Amino acid sequence: MRDNGHVDTLFEPLALGALALRNRLAVAPMTRVSAGADGMPTTCMADYYAQFADGGFGLVITEGLYTDEAYSQGYLHQPGLANTAQRDAWRPIVERVQSRGARVIAQLMHAGALSQGNPYRTGTIGPSAVQPKGKQMAFYRGTGEYAVPAAMTQQDIDTAVAGFAQAARRAREAGFDGVEIHGANGYLLDQFLSEGINLRDDRYGGGLDGRLRLLEEVVHAVRAAVGTDYVVGVRLSQAKVNDFTHRWGGEEEAAVIFRTVGGLDVDYLHVTEYEAWKPAFETGPSLAALAKRHGGKPVIANGSLHDPAQAMDMIERGEANVVSLGRGALAQADWPQRVRDGAALASFDPAILSPLADLANADRWRQDHLPG
Repeated sequence: MRDNGHVDTLFEPLALGALALRNRLAVAPMTRVSAGADGMPTTCMADYYAQFADGGFGLVITEGLYTDEAYSQGYLHQPGLANTAQRDAWRPIVERVQSRGARVIAQLMHAGALSQGNPYRTGTIGPSAVQPKGKQMAFYRGTGEYAVPAAMTQQDIDTAVAGFAQAARRAREAGFDGVEIHGANGYLLDQFLSEGINLRDDRYGGGLDGRLRLLEEVVHAVRAAVGTDYVVGVRLSQAKVNDFTHRWGGEEEAAVIFRTVGGLDVDYLHVTEYEAWKPAFETGPSLAALAKRHGGKPVIANGSLHDPAQAMDMIERGEANVVSLGRGALAQADWPQRVRDGAALASFDPAILSPLADLANADRWRQDHLPG
């Protein structure tokens, strides 16, 4: 650990849009499939989110919340913001996090062709009838290959856009400090962005301008739903949960993507790579650095930043304004306090997420591995 004065870089307050954060440390969105079968958040989820605020994180971003009662849900026991009952159930969780000094943002997600558990609809939809690569994720209760999705009609697209907007409005009504539009990791908005997956020949396909159109429409609809004084962010990535090797078409394409999304009425860009500090392509800047250079908005960087030195370097090099932790936060919810105190940091154990990535399994792991 470096000297305490250098560590303080991570603990400088900052503004993310209209939102004041107590430090530069965020909890990344992580799917925990621990809601009720009806998508209602549970008591154990309230404890889960509150522990990060207690541990010193300045910002908590929820797992992806499905947005409508049509095709958006990706996983069984995934929480939603698709109706008023789910909205109301989030209120005490939000208040509990905020009462401990952290801010909390709802990530809004439509799984599209990667849906592997949806009680509202049979079948899946995506930009085109292209079977997703890979296998369904067993630790999210999936088995076998992904289904071939139906190509979305204009009505399907309109429903998806309206779902994002209505869920964003519910998030504000529930007291969330902002929303993050999930445009990453191979889910619906990323599917539209991706060549080889989006084969459409209408206004939503073809060149990069067309493939970005749905994301733009969602941002416009969400902003109209929540007003101008509410934080809206967008998450972007190259890799997908079903295709870790996927890459964009080089720095030039990345520049267009970040200029386009950063030019919208958003407050931040959240970019994720497996190792955030490495070049986005074979050589050159990281994805976060490209987002900062071309996006013109504050950047949250995610990807193996549980080493405090790596996290600090991202901020000090000007590649990120905030760093978000996934595995590091799961290994110790009080990561910020430990870093500030110079205490030892535990390594992440994949068994926390196996055989299911739910909170019950994590509780069993803690009982077996932690003292007391």
